[in-house]
Amino acid sequence: MTQTFASGLSPQNWPFDWKLLPPSAYLVGGAVRDSLLKRESSYLDLDFVLLDQAVHTAQRIANYYKAGFVLLDSDRQIARVVFDNATVDFAQAEGSLDTDLHRRDFTINAIAYHPATTTFIDPHHGIADLEQRMIRMISPQNLQDDPLRLLRGYRQAAQLQFRIESQTQLSLQQFAPQLQQVAVERIQTELGHLLQTVGGTNWLRQAWEDGLISSWFPYAEHNWSILHNIDHSAQDLGQIWASLPAELSQPLRETLKLSQLALVKLACLLTPEPTLAEAELAALKYSKAEIRALVTLIRCFNQVGQIYPDEIPLKQLYFLFQDLATLFPAFVVFLIGSGVEVNYLNPLIQRYLTPNDPVAHPQPLLSGKELMTALNLSPSPQIGQLLLQLQLAHAEGMILTKEAAIAWAKQRLIQTQSD
Repeated sequence: MTQTFASGLSPQNWPFDWKLLPPSAYLVGGAVRDSLLKRESSYLDLDFVLLDQAVHTAQRIANYYKAGFVLLDSDRQIARVVFDNATVDFAQAEGSLDTDLHRRDFTINAIAYHPATTTFIDPHHGIADLEQRMIRMISPQNLQDDPLRLLRGYRQAAQLQFRIESQTQLSLQQFAPQLQQVAVERIQTELGHLLQTVGGTNWLRQAWEDGLISSWFPYAEHNWSILHNIDHSAQDLGQIWASLPAELSQPLRETLKLSQLALVKLACLLTPEPTLAEAELAALKYSKAEIRALVTLIRCFNQVGQIYPDEIPLKQLYFLFQDLATLFPAFVVFLIGSGVEVNYLNPLIQRYLTPNDPVAHPQPLLSGKELMTALNLSPSPQIGQLLLQLQLAHAEGMILTKEAAIAWAKQRLIQTQSD
């Protein structure tokens, strides 16, 4: 079914009656820009500038619809109303509407729409820049007022598939050192958008070359060729691995913000020495789960990067699958991006896609309790060692049943006691 475009400029698409707005309310920012570009979204994110009564209006609408209300900034009079399918922010203008629009980052984000009169207020010719698919700054000073806007310019160029106007790019380069003043959590968020944007690699590289992110990723230039191959590698592999696109687009778990595909791209930016990579990630305050996943990927890349998969000893392959777990799709995409041919990886892929494969998805033949009962053993580290040896023997096809596992463990225990 073809998805129809629902314009954020149309009040009938809003989660509240627009007549609850005061006459001084204007829709601004991304919702106006995206509606003019006819960009589709399943979730509405609306921003209103009001000349007065911003928080009061937000509170009244939240109460009327029994929606969530959050006071974001009492001093600047900014509040948020959260609906099931939309988030609506209300901000008090600091001065006039023109003054508010003049403080914004880029012309395409400085267009206001007045729902009562259905007119646009566009003092910086943002609509013309939308037609030219151009990112243009309003002023150099605005970029310096919040240096995160520097990186946001590259992110929006990637997401919208726009180009950056030449004078604007010169200013982005000139002010790049000022990004060091920004909280790294905000840097990380913008990087996340770039990493998760299809086709964002070129702008990621441009941001690095222009000095915006190079201080955080000093090694990145060595892996540009791999990074540029990642999206194509994922698409090519998806032709024979039907579930891969879905797996790559999802985070590994709720604690991770980044998708598997974004994790692969981020891994390409990092120093290949795991300890140094961990320090780079910690400097940007990535979560422990993200750091653990990325360091695991890098360590596994290093282990097999120069070995053809069919040459990996079975024991090493077993531990490789155990280390990677659900990261395996990301790992394979990186290998293909680095030049390994799909046919060499196919045996590993087939193991991963086979739920009962004893190497990729080992199922214990015995539990620790069953092993202790069968061999009359007390709890000790020896139990864990025996269970691991049983798993490896099962992976190698030496034992296939519970009875064989008990007999094998008994013999192993006798050998150990006699040594």
